[in-house]
Amino acid sequence: MPENPGAFNSKAARMDETLVFRILATVLGLVLGSFYNVCIHRGLTGESIANPPRSKCPKCGHFLAWWENVPLLSWLALRGRCRSCRQPISARYPLVEALSGAVALALAVKFGPGMKFAVYLAFSGLLTVLAFIDLASFMLPLWPMIIGAALAAACAPLFLDIALMDALLAAGLGAGTFWLVRWAYRRLRGFEGLGEGDVWLMLLLGPLTGVRHLPFLILASGLLLIAFNLPMLLRTRGDDEAHPMRTPIPYGPFLCLAAVLAVLVGDEVLGWYLGVMR
Repeated sequence: MPENPGAFNSKAARMDETLVFRILATVLGLVLGSFYNVCIHRGLTGESIANPPRSKCPKCGHFLAWWENVPLLSWLALRGRCRSCRQPISARYPLVEALSGAVALALAVKFGPGMKFAVYLAFSGLLTVLAFIDLASFMLPLWPMIIGAALAAACAPLFLDIALMDALLAAGLGAGTFWLVRWAYRRLRGFEGLGEGDVWLMLLLGPLTGVRHLPFLILASGLLLIAFNLPMLLRTRGDDEAHPMRTPIPYGPFLCLAAVLAVLVGDEVLGWYLGVMR
């Protein structure tokens, strides 16, 4: 019996709508990535995010024309240099834009159009800004994390299908675990092994993942930290301040990346693990 033409056309229309949404989500992610770069730079320098309203070269102050501010393409067209002073433009700019576009696409594939997509996209932007500020300064700004944690706790039951008590418990368990590790390490080793900002960051991440994915978040962040920094740690020798155990490494970026992975693939990894353990 031939397939119903109406059903076929409806399915094709849905596929077209899905493709359009994913393309638009990617473009939106790229554009937001350009804004995140502004937030990162001005967060590091202490400038206002809103003033001046136009982007400018951080070295000569040249205000960018619209075509110099197109995500990815402008950096490539300018060959990574400012049009005015010809000084190099940090590779962080296209990296943040590409990362933002990729995350937006992944969220669009995972959730499709809806509030989950919008909420997780907004928080992924905050995590991107926090991660790159931490990478550059070894400091996590406190107030964005506190405000973000409150908003995450409110959004979890409203939009993310995470019960309020689950969100609050995840925040408390995550922050409490990191505080305990920080306290114990300082007592045993005599110096800080974990920053206070990482404790506050867990208050933000917990409600976004829930208790269900908290173990994945913590384990994945540790594995990512080791994978990215093991070569550097192995090269470091001696018992002085340059010893590997004293080498400062920002942990925030790996927590942020692990949280995004928990949102995107946490269910699949948990399902695989439970299947293996049967």
